[in-house]
Amino acid sequence: MKRIILLLSVLGLAGCVGHHVAEKQATNVIDHGDYAVDTSFPSQEQDERVRFLIFHYTAADDKESLRLLTHGSVSAHYLIPSNPGQFNGKPVVLQLVPENKRAWHAGVSGWAGRNNINDTSIGIEIVNDGFHESAAGRQWIPYHKEQIVLAARLARDIMARYQIKPQNVLAHSDIAPLRKTDPGPQFPWQAMAQQGIGAWPDAATVTKYLQGKHRWSAGNVAVIQQALAAYGYTIPQTGKMDPETQRVISAFQMHFRSSNITGVADMETEAIARALVEKYCTPT
Repeated sequence: MKRIILLLSVLGLAGCVGHHVAEKQATNVIDHGDYAVDTSFPSQEQDERVRFLIFHYTAADDKESLRLLTHGSVSAHYLIPSNPGQFNGKPVVLQLVPENKRAWHAGVSGWAGRNNINDTSIGIEIVNDGFHESAAGRQWIPYHKEQIVLAARLARDIMARYQIKPQNVLAHSDIAPLRKTDPGPQFPWQAMAQQGIGAWPDAATVTKYLQGKHRWSAGNVAVIQQALAAYGYTIPQTGKMDPETQRVISAFQMHFRSSNITGVADMETEAIARALVEKYCTPT
């Protein structure tokens, strides 16, 4: 008799479960032709695939930029023209690749231990020549105000939707410092950070790490290498000022200290790097 009662209880429970699933299926099953998918039981262990937002310049005019990014060997999710058009009073950005697809904008790249940044990023290209070489040296081309306004609006929206961390809003030169310089020292990183887009060090913390020394005085190469690696850069840990280290430091300076991008390991560079690590990479 006990076995019969137990069996009936199990059958009753099974019936309840089956009925519960059937109810869920009424509104949560998607027909895929030869099979159906039940989305009733989403796992809590998940996050967004998109972790990084990468800024670039095209090093070409509007026409050539569009050709290269639509029919060349590279692509990006968005292209900001030199003079963005308007729609209902709002600036228009060109979407070339859907956000749920991978664009070929980062190439060989790395950040914070991750490689193949194309897989986990959204790329924004901005029409800009980059630089011109002259007798006076390399002349970097400024961005148009309208481009930066649109870039800020687009970036803020993308960051919010994917919960991208400030330290993961990056330059192409941050993730590929040995071969890229875009978006260059004319890109207004500090102004963008003031709008909540990307990272920026606190001035008081930079002053603390300067330790009263002149900003152009020599910094500690090993300390700079360690700080940049902790922040996310791929950089040698040799304690020596080798050519690769200088290139990475120059990329860092283009982002956070554009007034001097020679790649010299000075005290201000060390202080900025340590301030960024303290602000964004220290567990709370």
